Order: sequence, then structure tokens, then C-alpha cells
Amino acid sequence: MSRRYALKGSVSGELLTFGGLVLVHGDRAEMEYLFAGTQVVEIGPQIPECDTMLLAQHPDIAGKIRFPLRREDFVQ
Repeated sequence: MSRRYALKGSVSGELLTFGGLVLVHGDRAEMEYLFAGTQVVEIGPQIPECDTMLLAQHPDIAGKIRFPLRREDFVQ
């Protein structure tokens, strides 16, 4: 993944984590779509990959949302 994006907490200003790992995704637009109203920031190499978790691997997302996103999956 060449570019990595993370969610930034609106109150804490910290990157959102799960199990101590920063949640990341390679597509900013997809992340903004899934988490509307939450600030998405690009992270650089200062956070090593071993300290991150792909958004698609989060237990509440894995197997429930397909990537790349298909917006028609979200229309009711």
C-alpha cells in the first residue's frame, strides 16, 4: 500500500486504534464514505506497518464489507 490513511479522533486528536494498532486504509475516499464526518489523514512512514491494522481486517468489518467498496451495497 503506497499511501495510508487513518482516522483522527475529533476530541483526542489521536489516530484511532484497535488493540493498540492504528487503523489504516489505502483509499481516502472509501474511508471518508464509511466514516462520514470523521477526519481522515494521510500517515507517513513514521508509523511502521507492524503498528497498523488494515481497516478490512477489523473484526467488525472483516467479512461484512467488501473492498473496493461498492456503494450499491449500502443502498437500502
